[in-house]
Amino acid sequence: MKIGAEQASLLPDSAAVFASALSLWHACHQHANGEEPLKLSECYNGVDQFMREVMRVANQFEAWACLHIDFNTLGDVWPYLLEDKFGESCLAVIRPSALAEFDDTDCLRVSMHLRLPILLDDKLPVPVNETALNPVSGSPFRKFRIQTVRNSSDEESPSPYSSDDDPFDEEFGFPYFGLYGVAEDELLEHIADRATYREAVSLVCKLAPGVQFPITPTVSYMCPSVPK
Repeated sequence: MKIGAEQASLLPDSAAVFASALSLWHACHQHANGEEPLKLSECYNGVDQFMREVMRVANQFEAWACLHIDFNTLGDVWPYLLEDKFGESCLAVIRPSALAEFDDTDCLRVSMHLRLPILLDDKLPVPVNETALNPVSGSPFRKFRIQTVRNSSDEESPSPYSSDDDPFDEEFGFPYFGLYGVAEDELLEHIADRATYREAVSLVCKLAPGVQFPITPTVSYMCPSVPK
């Protein structure tokens, strides 16, 4: 599957599954032979069970990626990328002794660690930060921004939600979308909050007919702060 070319199919790629499994296998063994030695065979009641878990993780991630990754905007060969980076990214979010616990939430965490272009999904806490020029002349706002924010249990004001944050941090609620006007001096003014990206786009289109926001954005890996 070439990245950057039109994706012909959303079916899992066996080469990508193999690359992920190989990368994870090597990363786990490298970690097990590191400063804190770990006997993987004992963690999984045998090497054969460890192999099954590695394959399960690789298959699950590939199936998840086919649903949520915009392959057309990547710039490398998908299996090669996974072979080089998947294992280490996986172990950045889960212990090598706990592969049996790997689930779809970890697929999102690993994808964000790999900085993959994850498509916005209302059911997933995908961080978004989109800016569009204001086509309306004479407006105090040069641009508009739609950005994911979320509230913590002990804060009254929202905090920006970015790719550097844990998407499933229990201290925060599910992200929503703040609409901001961007002045000539780049200062932001909060306009409104909406539960979904589509609702935020609908509102800004009423305020500034002709404004152009992407229909389905991907995760943003640069997320500036929002005004208090």
